[in-house]
Amino acid sequence: MVSTILDSYRRRIDYMRISVTDRCDLRCSYCTASRFENLSHDDILRYEEIERVVRAAAELGVKGIRLTGGEPLVRPHLDALVRIISDIPGIEDISLTTNATHLAKYASALKTAGLKRVNISLDTFKPERFQRICGRNALGQTLDGISAAQEAGLYPVKTNTVVMRGVNDDEIADFAQKSLSDGWHVRYIEEMPLTGPENTREMVSIAEIKAVIENAFGSLEPCGPAAGLGPAKYYRLKGASGTVGFIAPMTHAFCEDCNRLRLTADGKLRLCLLRDDEVDLRSAIRRGADLAELKDLLLKAAQLKKERYDLAGKASGLERQMWQIGG
Repeated sequence: MVSTILDSYRRRIDYMRISVTDRCDLRCSYCTASRFENLSHDDILRYEEIERVVRAAAELGVKGIRLTGGEPLVRPHLDALVRIISDIPGIEDISLTTNATHLAKYASALKTAGLKRVNISLDTFKPERFQRICGRNALGQTLDGISAAQEAGLYPVKTNTVVMRGVNDDEIADFAQKSLSDGWHVRYIEEMPLTGPENTREMVSIAEIKAVIENAFGSLEPCGPAAGLGPAKYYRLKGASGTVGFIAPMTHAFCEDCNRLRLTADGKLRLCLLRDDEVDLRSAIRRGADLAELKDLLLKAAQLKKERYDLAGKASGLERQMWQIGG
């Protein structure tokens, strides 16, 4: 019998983000201030260990799983993990967040294994700018990955763009145009100060982004999401087959609707993206904890979730950087 995970604020937890690796083939400026030593092979949860966590979570009502990294597609045989998770009763949706540099190679196999859809990080259409933001120019590979995902039927393909003042804010309208011309589901994300005070800049708010889009294309009409369990608010431009979504962690915290837990690559259950509170599941699993004990740990962890985060526009000082958390 499926029960339910409720936190102490009566929020229902039905979604889990799972980082399968802390490694990445890019080094995006808003994600990584400095590189620490990557986790060792033994530190990272094995696929069968991830399966046990997901099985316990599914028995508590978790129905959506998102696989993240680092870059998840640098971990070998990710389609095998997707197939394992898709066979777990209660799991209804499996998605992937990726930079898409390897997606052209794996999109078809992932779809066959049970992956439903992908979110693809893309911050610019300009090769030189891609190099500056991401550490190397892999724009062509990312665009090929988007095309491959569409051809494989990983619908909807969503793009995530972190808008950075003075870096890529002049491309806001170019991304919105893709919802009109190519049916893309474009999402804009406010930049969070996660890489230390020396790397912070004035944030571009969602209100500013909307103003640019409406000035270029006319009014945005609210609409429902094509799919997903995340915090984005969706709109559509007149005549567009795609959508425009906004994620506003700085100007409109979405804590009141938080429905998720995060599992890091080294087996820590992270209770909030922007807090360092974690519960160690790996130790429990490796000393032989059964499903009942794992379910109990999940239920107890949910009770430790705070009501909200509070960045207040300042550098967060998180112990882990984004590439270690999984976003």
